[in-house]
Amino acid sequence: MEFSAEYEVHAAAIANLFTASFTASEGSDEGELIGALARRLMEETPSEHLRVFTAWNNGELDGAIIFSRLTFKGDKRVVFVLGPVAVATKRQRQNIGQRLIAHGLRVLQQEGVDFAATYGDPRFYERVGFSTITEKDVPAPFPLQHPEGWLGQFLNNATKTPLQGPSRCVTAFDDPIFW
Repeated sequence: MEFSAEYEVHAAAIANLFTASFTASEGSDEGELIGALARRLMEETPSEHLRVFTAWNNGELDGAIIFSRLTFKGDKRVVFVLGPVAVATKRQRQNIGQRLIAHGLRVLQQEGVDFAATYGDPRFYERVGFSTITEKDVPAPFPLQHPEGWLGQFLNNATKTPLQGPSRCVTAFDDPIFW
């Protein structure tokens, strides 16, 4: 498996992967919603606020993850939020998603990112170092529909104190439907 951070030339294939993966697991409405989110993230988010990582096997796209910037008023620490995450349906349950996330987190750490957050299934994300956080410690951009799914991890030696909010996400994520 090869990892890549180049996404511009493969943006359509990446968005299609998100659509197909979420359609298979959550239904066509969710697939279209997440596919459109991935497209918007890649098209509209300035490169300094976006990291896209993909996993390839023999020229075939096996997985993709997207990190986007989360800023906090009154806090200078650099924070990225992970989401969405997709693995090709025929390649699921082979640890591709976990390996891809671990790779992405290592790259962010090397870039000096202080904290990574995500919003999803704790049972999955805890396997790659995330743990449950509260909105008091890390304010979310919108009220969370499932607060138990708000997770995070410090990536370096930044001060491990609560992040000072409120927070703001990139434009593509700026909709309570995602939170």
